[in-house]
Amino acid sequence: MKKPTVRPRGHAVIRPYRSDDLSAVYDVCLRTAHEGGDARGIYQQPDLMPDIFAGPYLHLEPHLAFVLDDGERAVGYVIGTADTVAFVRAYRRQWLPTISDRYPRARTPTTPDEQMIELMYTPERLVLPELADHPAHLHIDLLPQYQRAGHGRALMGTLLDALREAGVPRVHLGMVTANQSARLFYDRLGFHELPVADPGPVTYLGRSTGSSGEPLSPAR
Repeated sequence: MKKPTVRPRGHAVIRPYRSDDLSAVYDVCLRTAHEGGDARGIYQQPDLMPDIFAGPYLHLEPHLAFVLDDGERAVGYVIGTADTVAFVRAYRRQWLPTISDRYPRARTPTTPDEQMIELMYTPERLVLPELADHPAHLHIDLLPQYQRAGHGRALMGTLLDALREAGVPRVHLGMVTANQSARLFYDRLGFHELPVADPGPVTYLGRSTGSSGEPLSPAR
């Protein structure tokens, strides 16, 4: 796969993830983990949300991780997997054993931490039959001061390019339905809703990995 294009936007550039970006990516994840807003103070363990929603992707598929660098640190990122089914298997085999000692599983999850820990132990929730035509999935997050400036579109385009070059035809994501600003962003990028029988508080969206510069028609 060819080296991804670095796309300048203002004073920030997009580049491939490096291992020394880990703490910055974890910080961005935590500050955007509550319906797109700051989750600090909601969860007792600050690494909990990043260990679920960022760490496994950086560990298992770092070649599909890209960051927005403001010249000092990563202030946004896009991460993903080319194959959700394979990712779930690798998550259980390779990632979960590295973090399980820090997160004991509650018999009856009630607190915010315990409920998230239960998600951590059930990665199979990511495999839904309705999403089979969209085998890849992704997460994208930006610190608030870098939003609405074209950075999110550029990050998304970088990952879509990488997935397309890897031969992946379509990608999906799950977003908290209450996060309406995120929904508007994804709509502008050509994502469309994917019907799921029991989505809970999540809306699933998908699109082709084709040209990132224009919205594409839903998969048939």
